[in-house]
Amino acid sequence: MTVRIGLGSWLLLGALAGSGCTSQGGSVQAPVGAQTSAGSGARPLVQTPAEIAARSTPAIVTVRAGDGLGTGFVVRKDGWVATNFHVVRGATAVTVVFSDHREFPVVEIMNANRLHDLVILRIDARDLPVLPIGDSDQVRPGDSVLAIGHPLGLEDTVSNGLISAVREVHAGLSVLQISAPIAPGSSGGPLFNDRGEVIGVATAVSTRGQNLNFGLPSNYVTDLVEHPHPISMELFAAAMLAMQHQTSLDRDGRERARNIPHHKLTLLSGCTDAHKELIWRTLQEAIEVGAPLYNQGKHSACYHVYEGAASDLAQRLPRACGGPKQALSAGQRRAAKLSDPSEQAWAMRDSFDGVLEVLERSTH
Repeated sequence: MTVRIGLGSWLLLGALAGSGCTSQGGSVQAPVGAQTSAGSGARPLVQTPAEIAARSTPAIVTVRAGDGLGTGFVVRKDGWVATNFHVVRGATAVTVVFSDHREFPVVEIMNANRLHDLVILRIDARDLPVLPIGDSDQVRPGDSVLAIGHPLGLEDTVSNGLISAVREVHAGLSVLQISAPIAPGSSGGPLFNDRGEVIGVATAVSTRGQNLNFGLPSNYVTDLVEHPHPISMELFAAAMLAMQHQTSLDRDGRERARNIPHHKLTLLSGCTDAHKELIWRTLQEAIEVGAPLYNQGKHSACYHVYEGAASDLAQRLPRACGGPKQALSAGQRRAAKLSDPSEQAWAMRDSFDGVLEVLERSTH
């Protein structure tokens, strides 16, 4: 299953946007007990993967959001934790769990950027171990990289490899392509250089090619920490609920309510990674074709593109992967009862987005 990391038109959540400093600001704090070479301000010494893991795992956490799990890491000793935005997307309550089994509810969102798929959480805790953040602008293809995360709930899994490439997805978004294996559950985990500094955040895995894994540069994390824009967890939870009923413009330019279904992860029971990839690709391609048609006023054509994609998946998916087929079929039935092609198109789009959302959550 491929995790898409903001390749579409992701926007900053209104209350989470902005870069103005506040009274709660501050730079990423120095790690506790970091091993450095002689001399003030010198960089840490080169370390073995075992040394990096031993020093770092106390600051690496599990992030539990609804029925999904991800990884995170402490960036300030007073309770700031970094992870991927998609790990907490849609959640109304988030819990951070340390390796010693202490659990803390998230009380505040210090900053977030959906384009960069990153969020800074805050828990009520003090004197936490902190990971050192390196300068991702200095990363070069061929550099060593170490990933630590909780794939499929397997705590503190360590894997190493190389920086395969630094790729610019588009203006304002670069990613680190790495050969260190990562898996669902590792999302939000730290990527280290050979000095034990975090130079990236594990974010995406592709099943289209062997060992194609991606992370976000650590400088994106540094920017969020140094320019906080906090909101309460209650406000964030309300925003997440609102995302389930997003508003969009109808053909007259007025806002219309969205009715996006929220599915449990069990919807994907019996679906292999190949099936999930087929579903994601088919729905995304249909949206890429149908949305421009709708915007041109060709609502009926858009509806037929969407309806055809749902029918195509119904034929290609096996009975074992029946949940997505049933969800899309429900959308087809809702659309068939409507007489307005514009409403029919939106009914299908709502069913698409509900399935895409559960696919995204399944990768945490």
